[in-house]
Amino acid sequence: HIARLYPDADIFTLFYRKENLSPEISRHKIYASPLQYIPGIEKAYRYFLPLFPFLIERFALGAYDLVISSSHCAAKGVKTGKNSLHVCYCHTPMRYAWLFPEEYLEGKFYAPLARWVLGLLRNWDKNSSRGVHFFAANSKEVQSRIERFYNRRSEVIYPPLDLISAGDAFESGSYFLIVSALVRYKRIDVAIKAFNDLGVPLKIIGTGECAGELMRMAKKNIDFLGWVPSGELAHYYQQARALIFPGLEDFGITPLEAQASGKPVIAFGKGGVAETVIPVGNREGIPPTGIFFGEQTPESLKKAVRQFETAHFDAGYIRRHALGFRGESFDMRFSAWVNEKLEVFNQRQNEEILLKSRAL
Repeated sequence: HIARLYPDADIFTLFYRKENLSPEISRHKIYASPLQYIPGIEKAYRYFLPLFPFLIERFALGAYDLVISSSHCAAKGVKTGKNSLHVCYCHTPMRYAWLFPEEYLEGKFYAPLARWVLGLLRNWDKNSSRGVHFFAANSKEVQSRIERFYNRRSEVIYPPLDLISAGDAFESGSYFLIVSALVRYKRIDVAIKAFNDLGVPLKIIGTGECAGELMRMAKKNIDFLGWVPSGELAHYYQQARALIFPGLEDFGITPLEAQASGKPVIAFGKGGVAETVIPVGNREGIPPTGIFFGEQTPESLKKAVRQFETAHFDAGYIRRHALGFRGESFDMRFSAWVNEKLEVFNQRQNEEILLKSRAL
């Protein structure tokens, strides 16, 4: 979406896979760091994390009037020129360092060294935030993290929802669904333990380093489907009874994708999902689009699934709720935000020039 809004912009990234790029991004001139030339980097990139700050600071961006960083790790640490406006669309402060260090390091032989490195990365992450003129956060959850870790203010601009099933012909599903990267902090293990006990069908879409461990844990009622293209993914949403969402997320796009298919969400009720799902029993009396459970435990999730069996949901209302997050809304808000900050920045620059000329 950002590439589409700024069709003449150059793109800088640590590394990328050309075959995975959208047409909008492929049209741009793309500059990558030396990581691009390391075979298998898309699977081994976590081992190069300590190099990310050094590599991101090597890009020469002094000639640009406007720099937009889309950052969940290191991008916002890029160096810009004195006359460049740097705005950051922040998906979270560095998650590895601030939020889930033990989940990332559990069982790793290099954990003691990694904890020391993560301490250095936290310092860099906070210090480099000073190079950003204005922050936008992708959720109120991330907005609070930016304030807590960076001591900076930000505006909330929700990410765009693009995967929307066609039409309002809602189908009654036969299974519960998870769509997620299979990594530790997503807490897919909680869902597997719960559904092992419940014995009802659960399909899991996604890949990741924990896939083998999770497969060994699961009983026969749980199917692992691996990576699924977006066209097929819409079909799985349509055929599901509900989406299971056990992790603590910055924002979480999959709950919105499920709701855009008219499907409710059963989620751990913290993080970004609290901003996109309306729970059963909400104080405002608004029609619900899902159910929250209060603890990341199999028992808490099982209780929520049993509650789901007796709850009533309006698929049409769930879909209409999700469509409020469509890409057009993001495009308008994001471009208006950038234009506003450009105006503020240019005004400050002009005032500084005027003050200097008066001093002379």
